[in-house]
Amino acid sequence: MKRMIKNGFTLIELLVVISVIGILVSLAFVSFTQSQKQARDVQRKSDLRQYQNALENFANGNNSLFPARTGASVSASTTLCTGLNAYFDPDITCPEDPKGSPTYKYRSNGTEGTVSATVYVLWAQLESDPTFYWVVCSNGRAGQTNTGIPPAAGTCPI
Repeated sequence: MKRMIKNGFTLIELLVVISVIGILVSLAFVSFTQSQKQARDVQRKSDLRQYQNALENFANGNNSLFPARTGASVSASTTLCTGLNAYFDPDITCPEDPKGSPTYKYRSNGTEGTVSATVYVLWAQLESDPTFYWVVCSNGRAGQTNTGIPPAAGTCPI
C-alpha cells in the first residue's frame, strides 16, 4: 500500500496561528496606547517646569512679582506666554500640550493684567488618569492632585 505524504497545514492549524497572532497584536496595542499616554504626561510635567523656570526668571527682574492672572481658566500657552514673551523675547515659543489642546493653566493672586502677583499655580490634566492634575506652585511644590482645581487666587492645592 502506498502512503500519501501530506505537505502543508490544515485549516484548523492556520486558524489557531492567526488567532494567537491576533491576540498578541491586540495586547501589544493596548500596552502601547497606555505608554503613549504616560509619555505625553511626562512631557506635560516637563513643560510646566519650563513655565515655572520662565516665571522665576521673570520675577527676578520684577521685584519678585509675577504676572497676575486671576481668571479660572487662563491658558498658560496663550495668555501667560504673551506676557512672558513681551518681557523676554517675542520670538520664543512657549510649550504647548502634546495633544494640541491648550490644557496648561495658570492662576495667581494680584490685580488682573498687572505684574503684582506674589504666588501662582500652574496645572495640567493628566491623560493616563484624567481624574488627576499635575500641579506646580510658586512655593516650589509639585505633585499630583484630584482636588482644589482650579485653585483659588494662586493657592497651592498640594
